[in-house]
Amino acid sequence: MAGSREARLAALRGRIAAMEAGTRTPTPVLPFGEQAIDGCFPGGGLPLGGWHEVTGAGLEDETGAAPAAFVAQLIRKLTDLRGGAVVWVARRADLFAPGLLGLGFPAGRLIQVRARDEAETLSLLEDALSTQGVAAAVGEAEAPDLTAGRRLQLACEKRGGFGVVLHRRPYGGRAGGKPRLVSGSASFSRWRIAPAPSGPPPDDIGLGPPRWRVELERCRGGRPGGWILQAQEAGHGPHPFRLVSQLADHDVATAEAGRRVG
Repeated sequence: MAGSREARLAALRGRIAAMEAGTRTPTPVLPFGEQAIDGCFPGGGLPLGGWHEVTGAGLEDETGAAPAAFVAQLIRKLTDLRGGAVVWVARRADLFAPGLLGLGFPAGRLIQVRARDEAETLSLLEDALSTQGVAAAVGEAEAPDLTAGRRLQLACEKRGGFGVVLHRRPYGGRAGGKPRLVSGSASFSRWRIAPAPSGPPPDDIGLGPPRWRVELERCRGGRPGGWILQAQEAGHGPHPFRLVSQLADHDVATAEAGRRVG
């Protein structure tokens, strides 16, 4: 009798799971427009109802310049699709709005918020993600713990918000202490961003469009990858990034050499 009961329960669970799968609404995603990148995600892009971690390589872990530019480019596409405001929460007053404007970011939709400490940064980020009319929210924090990460995820799911935690050591980090580790336990994805040398401009005068070395270190239900991406001028394509080359085993030198030879 016990075995028969367990069999009936298993069959019932299977029917319920099948019904839920048939009625579940697909989660909207933000694609990059490059199959080499979008193929790493189970839904073909970054889900809008979740939050993501972006960190820098080397000194970028403290300055945050290249990661911030990458995030701004990513959100630019989102604002084109959804409209709304972008809330950027930080402990430092060094976010350069004219630089964002030069990347095509809609600076008129930007709301900058100054936080006093890590806890307030995460709290403000959570509030922004729960607020109607906010297309995306970015918080510059050292590393949220598991509880904070779960709260951010619930806030994203409430209104389908798109959140980014831009990891940044506060004012040189803790004196005499080790930097906190990136949790990555509740976020959908984790990225590591570094600057990459620009290519020559079309007229061979000045500098070419900015480039980034982009590494997708982890992705829930997907696979990691590495690429060199270049900023796409606003109005010159449907997506803000152009794939320059794909990194082989995250080896930038090999990828760049192969690009020059080809």
